[in-house]
Amino acid sequence: MGTETTTELDHVRKYWTNKKPHSPIYNFLLDDITIISATKGRIIAHLKLLPVHVNYKKTLHGAVSSCIMDWAGGMAIASEGLDDTGVSTDIHTTFVSTATEGDVLEIEGKASKVGASLAFTTVEIRYAGDGGKMVAYGTHTKYLKK
Repeated sequence: MGTETTTELDHVRKYWTNKKPHSPIYNFLLDDITIISATKGRIIAHLKLLPVHVNYKKTLHGAVSSCIMDWAGGMAIASEGLDDTGVSTDIHTTFVSTATEGDVLEIEGKASKVGASLAFTTVEIRYAGDGGKMVAYGTHTKYLKK
């Protein structure tokens, strides 16, 4: 995936660059996330887990997983060419496994449907290596204000 670029990838990266400074929680938790690829309705990103991402047991904190669901759903909607990805109405996160500090996660966000007023997304969080073992998955619905 190296230096490949697409119109969608350029748009999503620009959207993230513009949004990030205005979101303290994303700035804090997702400062080092890297958007690897984007096509219409789909993004892939990588995040190396740091001390800020883990709980007292040194495993991925559930709040971080849910934050990733929120972020990746929005980025998947942005990959459809939107400049405003709306506001969250519903987020579900299912925790399947865990990860620890130093692990690199692969995040895949997909826009299942982007309508006139609602957008529906699915998100998977997996190990970037280790055969892509699932860590968490979920859904995210957003109201697209016009």
